[in-house]
Order: sequence, then structure tokens, then C-alpha cells
Amino acid sequence: MGENAAERRSGCGLLSVMFGRRNLWTKKPTASDNGSQKSTSTAATATSNIQFTKSPGNDIKKPHDDVKVSIEPIQNNKIHNQNLNQNQRSVVPSKPSSNQYPNNHQLGAYENQRSSYNNNSSSVEPYRGGQRKVPREAIGLSGELESMITDHQKSRGANGLVRASSSNVMLYGNLGNLNQCGPATTQGYGNVNSGGGYGATSRTNVAAAPATVTTKSQDQSGSLCRAISTRMDPETLKIMGNEDYKNGNFAEALALYDAAIAIDPNKAAYRSNKSAALTALGRILDAVFECREAIRIEPHYHRAHHRLGNLYLRLGEVEKSMYHFKHSGPEADPEDIVKAKAVQTHLNKCTEAKRLRDWNSLITETTKTISSGADAAPQVYALQAEALLKTHRHQEADDSLSRCPVFDVEASTRYYGPVGYAGFLVVRAQVHLASGRFDEAVEAIQRAGQLDGNNREVAMVSRRAQAVTEARFRGNELFKAGRFEEACAAYGEGLDHDPRNSVLLCNRAACRSKLGQFEKSVDDCTAAITVRPGYRKARLRRADCNTKMRKWELVVADYEILKKETPEDEEVTRGLSEAQQQLMKRRGQDS
Repeated sequence: MGENAAERRSGCGLLSVMFGRRNLWTKKPTASDNGSQKSTSTAATATSNIQFTKSPGNDIKKPHDDVKVSIEPIQNNKIHNQNLNQNQRSVVPSKPSSNQYPNNHQLGAYENQRSSYNNNSSSVEPYRGGQRKVPREAIGLSGELESMITDHQKSRGANGLVRASSSNVMLYGNLGNLNQCGPATTQGYGNVNSGGGYGATSRTNVAAAPATVTTKSQDQSGSLCRAISTRMDPETLKIMGNEDYKNGNFAEALALYDAAIAIDPNKAAYRSNKSAALTALGRILDAVFECREAIRIEPHYHRAHHRLGNLYLRLGEVEKSMYHFKHSGPEADPEDIVKAKAVQTHLNKCTEAKRLRDWNSLITETTKTISSGADAAPQVYALQAEALLKTHRHQEADDSLSRCPVFDVEASTRYYGPVGYAGFLVVRAQVHLASGRFDEAVEAIQRAGQLDGNNREVAMVSRRAQAVTEARFRGNELFKAGRFEEACAAYGEGLDHDPRNSVLLCNRAACRSKLGQFEKSVDDCTAAITVRPGYRKARLRRADCNTKMRKWELVVADYEILKKETPEDEEVTRGLSEAQQQLMKRRGQDS
């Protein structure tokens, strides 16, 4: 935002309707009013971590007042001309709705604009021969868009557009940079995430037509949208994105920053603001790439250095983090350096604990590392999950890895490199396997093998995952066929490769229960519950076997745990009631 920027409002128009806010086109001030504009600028501001800059050379030049605007019909010239003769419309903009301008100060600004306009309304000439002479200031963006639509129709035809009102159009197809359902074209203006932007919200009066529209009409409307988009001021798009960011609409803000970057890709502020939106959406690695690009464009951009330092700290890259903190100039905070040093201390202890294979200490230090600031570091979560697997705490390992941010495979490979990301996938495959997600385990370890085929640990985990998965599949088929002894042996073969796999233990317990081997079945269920205390199926199966052995105290204990976990389960409630009755009856007989 420049200090001399002044807002020029328009009462209607496609983009003011589309974005639900008043027009923000800038107007170059004259020498006489330069001082007053410095103190009265009302352009919107964003949160404290968004950089505002003025993009030079992007102001719209003020047209001459005697420019004639021809009112072209959209569909039927004859009908439209009749309507013009019958209804001469006022050029005074209609009062915006509360949905369009939700802020009180915007409504007040509109009233001031309208009263100012009425004082100068004598300059507007009436219709003459189907045309009117209107100052371009009174038309604003609406007039420009009207002429663009007219030019587009003359050159491409009007089949892709339908007149909805005097200030709106309904467009077939996509909406340029704005995200919406349906096919999107990204050529010429950055990334588009389908289904997440303005096109998918209720903030726009531009509607998409049914899917029966031909490809030709979609191409025509798409080219019009691109024409409109590329003529927007990128600084205006940035300000609109800042408003969305401030209001928590991060996906919409991201779409607007993308549009600004597409128009002016060499503006560091747009990249930095996009990084903030990506961070808010949890896309940490993409945010890092955008911050790097901002610093490449403007090496001494302090805000981008500070933002990148925080991102590196969250990823556990302490040395890089401290480097950028030191280059953040006035954005620097001494607490940032202290925080980074604390994370580094805990990371050093993690490295030492793993070297000594002190798994309990490793669990403690990784927890401290995460709580100190490295809360988005996959390698730290992987270390913690590996230590929990080594101590046979499979459920906790799964919980730990589920708290790790999920990054895109391509972005992760690009950031960590093939070998580094393969190491993380090895741990993920082992956690999937221990939790009974066999297909996911095989998929993860195969991807790790593609990234780092010479890794011995990858080969070892891959063999184990394949063996366990095949044993489980073979055992399931035999169990369905009623061949319980063979199924029990098949599950046993899988347990030879993974002795504490809770799913194989529970499945073998089912076979042993069918064979009347209730004690052995209880043993398998207990082993499964030891590594996964929340494994509901194993606890139910153990309660059933103890019921058949009439061990009512143990049955009641399992059902009470299940009742706390699933209080609405009728089967559990009924089993607990029956077990309590049997226990009371036996105690009465004993007394």
C-alpha cells in the first residue's frame, strides 16, 4: 500500500460482486491533495505477519471524462433497445447490501461516496441515440468490465454468457484464478486448488452453469475470465488476500496471492504472504519454498528471513533457523535464538540416546524437542515412533506418528532428498505393519525401496512386510473355509517374522477358540492387548473365552473397560450385565 493511495469505489461490477467487498482500484493523487490523502487512506490492513508493499506502475490511469460508453445488448438487441427506451436507468450506484460490505466503516464510506456523487450528478448527460456520455469515474471498474465483455462478445460470440442483471453476468466454466468445482485452467496465473476458493463459497454472485454446456462455450468464458484477471492490479489482489488471511479464510487468501504472483511473479511480498497462507493451511514445506523464493528475489527482505527462520525451527533445522533469525533485521527477537538453542540441545540428546540404543531416553528427549518448537519435524516423530516400537508400545507409536504433519510426497522428496525421505517411510511402514494396516505398510516400504534401493534396512523391512501380509491373507482364506488348524498354522508362520503383531495374534486366538483351546486363545489376546491396549476386538475375544471358562471376575474387568470406551454398545452392556449377575450368583453360593 502506498502512502498516497486513495480508494476509488464502484457501486457495482463483476469483481465487486465476486469478492464481496468494495472496489480497491488506486487513483494517482494530484499535487494539491497529496497531503490530505496521506492521513485519510483507508485501505485494508492484514495481520502483523503480512508484509504490505506498493507495486509501482500498476495504477489505472484516469480516463477522459468525455469517453462514450456504448450499451451493448447481451442476447437480443431489439428487446434490449426497447427496454432502454422504456426504462432510463440512473447511473447512481445502488446501495450495497450488508453481505457485500460487512464492515460498518465500509457502509459509512459508501454513504460519503454517494453524497459526493449526487453533488456532481449534473455532469451526466441523458441518453442520446442509445448511448450516454458518462464520466469514467462514475462507472469505475464496472464500465471497464462492461466494455471488456462487449469486446469479447463481438470477437467470440455471446453463447458463453447470460445476462443476469445490470451489474452481473453468469459465466459458464471456471472463474479464472478463483477456485471452484469443475475444470480449472492454471495457465498464466499460478496454482489453482480446485474446490477451495471463491468459486466454492457463497461470497460470489457469479454462478457456474450446468455441466451440459459445450466445451466451446467453456473455452470462451474461460478466456474472458483470464482477460479480466490479467487486467487486475496485483496489489489489489494482495490487499484482498490480506483481508481473507486476517479473517481466517486461508484457502481464499492463497488463491488471491497466487493470482497476484501470476501477474507480477517478481514481487517478494507476494511470495512471503503466500508462505504465510500455506503455513496456516499446514503446508509447511511449500511455505519454505515460497519464502526461499521471496529471499532470492529480495535478499534483504527481513520479514521473509524471520518467517523462514520460524519454519526451519518447526522442521528441526536449527542451524538454518538461526542463520535466518540473524538476518531478519528489525524483525529479530532474542527469544527466537534462545528457543532455537533449546531445540538444538534436545536434538543432540536424541542423537546420543539413539546411538546408545537407550529407547526410553529417546522417547523423553523427542517429546521435549517437539514441545520446544520442532512440532513439524518428521524426523523427530520418526525417532519417537521407532523408540516406541522397540519398547513394544505399538499403539503409542501409531499415535505419535499420527501427530506428525502429513506432507506431500513430491514436496517431501524435494526437501529431504530421496534417501532422507526413504528413512522416514521405513519407520512409517513398520508402524503400519504393527497396527495391522498391511497394505499401507507394503505400499510405504515399496516407495522407500524406489527412493533408496541400496538401503539394507529397507530390504529387511520389505521382506518382513511381505511375509506377514501373505501369512495373514492365507490364514484368512483358510479360516473362511473352516480349516481352523491350518489357519492357526498360517498365522503362526506370520508371527515367526513379527512375533508381536497384534492382528495375527488376535486372528490366531480366534482359531484356537474355535478349536476349544480357550487358555491359548486368552494368551494370544493378552499378548495383543499388551502392545495395543485399545485393541477392542482382542479384548472382546478374551472376554468371550473367559466367559466360556466361567472366569467371571476377568470377564467383568474386560467388559468394564470396554464399557468406558464404548458406552453406547449394546453388546458390551448386555455382556457386562450377564457377567455381573453370574459373579454375584457365584459369590452368593460360596457364602
